[in-house]
Amino acid sequence: MPEIHNEKDTVADTITACCLIIGNEVLSGRTKDANLGWLAERLTNMGIRMSEARVIPDVEDVIINAVNEAREKYTYVFTTGGIGPTHDDITSLCVAKAFGVEIHRNPEAKALLEAYIPAKRLNEARLKMADVPVGSTLIHNPVSKAPGFQMGNVYVMAGVPSIMRAMFDEMAPTLTGGAKMESIAVASYLPEGAVAAPLGDIQDAHPAVEIGSYPFFRAGHFGCTLISRGTDMAELEVVAEEVRQMIISLGGEPIDEDLITPADADNSKDY
Repeated sequence: MPEIHNEKDTVADTITACCLIIGNEVLSGRTKDANLGWLAERLTNMGIRMSEARVIPDVEDVIINAVNEAREKYTYVFTTGGIGPTHDDITSLCVAKAFGVEIHRNPEAKALLEAYIPAKRLNEARLKMADVPVGSTLIHNPVSKAPGFQMGNVYVMAGVPSIMRAMFDEMAPTLTGGAKMESIAVASYLPEGAVAAPLGDIQDAHPAVEIGSYPFFRAGHFGCTLISRGTDMAELEVVAEEVRQMIISLGGEPIDEDLITPADADNSKDY
């Protein structure tokens, strides 16, 4: 079920982000993205709200347009993928074009590659990983040395999860967070259809809180977890109690836990 929410991007202390996952291999299903969930969790803990994510192909116009749209709309833009040595790694060039600058072989990036890759293996394709937009700042890569880069509010990182995470850790201290998003989960074995109308009333009474409903199937029964999110913990506690009382009024039992559909072998939390 789509999350019930209210637009809050006009609030002064709301810091927003967009993730652009770039790569035909993700769209084809060959590569399973492992970056978005990790990045969203890290940003949430820093008080940065992941407001949008897109998976886009290795197509120049698509990348340029997505970068330009996202950097105007959000505080931060993070891209993953497309900065390797092959012909379809075009993210760096596209970001340069989005900002209207040239791409160049960064001397520091080149030196990093020369120090890490043996001379006999350092061909032109590998040196391509030192090509970044003019005016950008390198994001260091402690895993394989080929850097990412920052251009304005756009942070360009590798698609390989271990490298992306290392790059993010390198530049995370430079990011400015806002009010941290907190959450409270209350689950029950009532179906979504039973709670939909009264849950909407609770949402209407608390426009500063986002309330999401997430169905699950456990031990042969359907239910849903109702998660309230916001920056004011006191108000979240009020909303959570209203959700509990709603569940009780409908004949259900509130469970203060984020219940999900378990894997086949995980029945330890079945009720």
